[in-house]
This record gives sequence, structure tokens and C-alpha cells, in this order.
Amino acid sequence: MTGLAIVLVLSAAFIHATWNLLAKRARGGAAFVWLFAALSAVLYAPVTIAILLIQQPHIGLVEFLCILGSAALHLTYFLILQQGYRKGDLSLVYPLARGTGPMLSTTAAILFFDERPTPAALLGTLLVTVGVFVLTGGTEKLNHARTRWAIAYGILTGTIIAGYTLWDKEAVSALLIPPLLLDYCSTLCRVGLLGPFALKHWKAVCAEWRNHRFEAIGVALFNPLSYILVLTALVFTPVSYVAPAREISILIGTFIGTRFLAEGDAQRRLLAAGAMVIGVVAIALN
Repeated sequence: MTGLAIVLVLSAAFIHATWNLLAKRARGGAAFVWLFAALSAVLYAPVTIAILLIQQPHIGLVEFLCILGSAALHLTYFLILQQGYRKGDLSLVYPLARGTGPMLSTTAAILFFDERPTPAALLGTLLVTVGVFVLTGGTEKLNHARTRWAIAYGILTGTIIAGYTLWDKEAVSALLIPPLLLDYCSTLCRVGLLGPFALKHWKAVCAEWRNHRFEAIGVALFNPLSYILVLTALVFTPVSYVAPAREISILIGTFIGTRFLAEGDAQRRLLAAGAMVIGVVAIALN
């Protein structure tokens, strides 16, 4: 992994954790997702037009369908993530969402593709599993319906993250779709797909703007930026390097939740998040 890729991915990790803090504060649903997507479309329009004029990328039917698929995956991701933040703490949902992807992909490879991971990868999977168990508070916490839903949303979000990472890697490295254009088209698709909902619930959109204007603008700016940096790294770096390196955001997000949102159990959650980060790195060695 080159020095440039490391700088891109680590910068993205800090920015990613920051916009998740803002999204957690808003705790909005589909109305908030549409609002920040619409704001992103406006903010990133000039630079996207510049990319189109300068690079003049080829966008045929295959590329168009790939962009639509990416948009659908990301829309699902945002909606489920926001539901998770409504049900649980940032320092619970965020690490689960970011950490379970590598664990699930390794397990699926063993079960369905007859792969034989290295001992380091198996140890990493075990560390992630233990980290998830400790982070969620063990079996006692599972007795609470609200916590169960938060855990479910976090793990489901992690599954979608694994899916869109592989999908978008193909888009930027094989189909040569510019990272900024891919993310911007995905944003436009989210605006369009959620447009009917936004019009029907316009009062909710206006309420989000009144109450969470700062958060909406912040997410609109930082969310695309963090992923554009990751996509840029994916152009010349394997997924098996980029995806685990992104998970440093687990520690950042957990620290933010326990430090700035006073979510409690800081020592336990940070310890669990640290184990998950080590586990993800070990999986990358497979």
C-alpha cells in the first residue's frame, strides 16, 4: 500500500467518523437523508462539471447500470444507518457497521467458496467476533429490544458496506468511472429516488432544515469527500488493503461517541473497538 493510498484512506477515516457524529446528532430518517443528498448535489456540482469537461469519461450502458447499482446500495446504506442511530448509540452502531464487513466476507468465503483462510485471518475473525460481543455488552444487553434492533441495524449496515465497496471498486478500477463522478451520480440518484417521499413529507424536510441545518450541511460536505478519497485509493490499490485500513475509523467513531456524546462504558467500548481493528488488519493478511 503506497504512502499516497495510506494518506487518502486515513484522511477519509477521520472525515467519515466526523460526518457520522453529525448524522447521529440529527437522528433523522429519510427526510434528513434526502436533505443532505440534495445539499451535496448543489455543493459538488461545479467540480463535477469540471471533471466531465476535463476528463470526458466514457459512460455507456454498462457504466450507467453500474452507477445505478451503486446508488441503490448507498441509498439502502444511508437509510439503514439512520435507523440504527435512532435505535442505539454512535459508539455501538458505528463500530458494528464498520467492523462486521470483513468478518462476514471471510465467513462467507469459508462457507460458500470453500476458501481456506490463513491462521492470521481466522484469528482476526475471532477478534472481530469477540469485539462485537464485548461492544454490544454481552448477552445481558440482548434482553433489551432497543439494543437488539441497534445491533441488527449495525450488522446489516456492515453487510451493505462490504457489498458497495466491492461494487464500487469494479466501477473505478475496471470501468474507469472517475471517483467524483461515481459518487455524484449516486447522490443524484438518491435525490431522485427519495424525491417523492420528500415532497410528500415536505414539512418533515423543513423541520430537519430548521433543527439540524448545521448537521445537514456538514454531512453534505463531508460524506462525499470521505468516500471520494476512498474511491481514489481504490483506483490503484486492492480492496483487501483499502477496506481494512478504513476501519481505523472504528476507534475514532467509538472515541467520539464516548467522549463527545457521553455514551458511557468508554473503557469497554474502546477496548472492544481496538480488538475489532486488530482483527480487521489480521483478516487483511489473508
